Amino acid sequence: MRTADRGPVRVITLNRPAARNALSGALNRALYATLTDADADEAVSAVVLTGTDPAFCAGVDLKEAARDGLRYFEEFQSHSSIAAVAAMHTPIVGAINGATFTGGLEIALGCDFLIASERAVFADTHARVGILPGGGMTARLPQLVGAAMARRLSMTGEVVDAVRAERIGLVTEVVAHETLLHRAVELATQIADVPRSTMRSLKQIYTTGSAAVTDPALAAEAAIAVAQHRDFDALDATFRAVTQRNKEQMNPG
Repeated sequence: MRTADRGPVRVITLNRPAARNALSGALNRALYATLTDADADEAVSAVVLTGTDPAFCAGVDLKEAARDGLRYFEEFQSHSSIAAVAAMHTPIVGAINGATFTGGLEIALGCDFLIASERAVFADTHARVGILPGGGMTARLPQLVGAAMARRLSMTGEVVDAVRAERIGLVTEVVAHETLLHRAVELATQIADVPRSTMRSLKQIYTTGSAAVTDPALAAEAAIAVAQHRDFDALDATFRAVTQRNKEQMNPG
C-alpha cells in the first residue's frame, strides 16, 4: 500500500503488482486502515484510489482463498476494505488503471465516480469462481449501468473495455494511460477546493437520496450470501473445485 498527499488530496495506491493487486488478507487490512485514516484526517478533503500497473484490482486472491478456504472470506465480515470505500464520508475518485475484476469492481463501485485509463477492463466473475457477491455488486452496479446490463455482466462474466464502460455509464471519462493519475488528482483538487464540510454534506445528500434503492438491495445481497455461506462444507468444496477448474483451463496439458 502506498499513499501520497497532493495538497488536500490523498492518493492511495494498491501495491501488489505481481498479484495484480488481488485482495490478500494483508492488503485488505492495509486498505481498510488506510481508508479509515484518510477519512478521519482533517487535512484530507478528497481521496484518489488507484492501483500499481498492470491492474487496478483483480479481486479475490485465488491462491490465498484456495489455501485458507472460508477463513479467507470471514475476515471481510468485520474489516472489509470493499465496504470501507463505500462508507467514506470524504469524496473518493477511482482512477482505474487496468484490470478491475469481481471484488476489485466492488471496490471501484464504492467510489463516487470513476476515471478510466484506456487500458482499463472490467468484469464481474463472482459466479465463475463459485461465490456470490457480498460487497455491494448487485446493489451498486445497476445504479450505474441499469438493471438489465448489470444482470448481463454478472451472469455472463463478460469483460468490458474502457470505451464500452464509458458508453454504458460505468465510468465518467476515459483518458490516455499516462495522464490518468494527473486527471484524477485534477478532479479531486476541484472537489477539495470546496469547503470540506460543504462537500461532505453534498456527498451525504447523494448517499441518502440513493439509499432507498441501494439499502434494500444491499440487505438482500447480504442475506442471500450469508445463507449460501452457512453451508460451509459445500461452499468450501465448490470454491476449491471451481478454483481447480480455472487453474486447469489456464494451464492446459
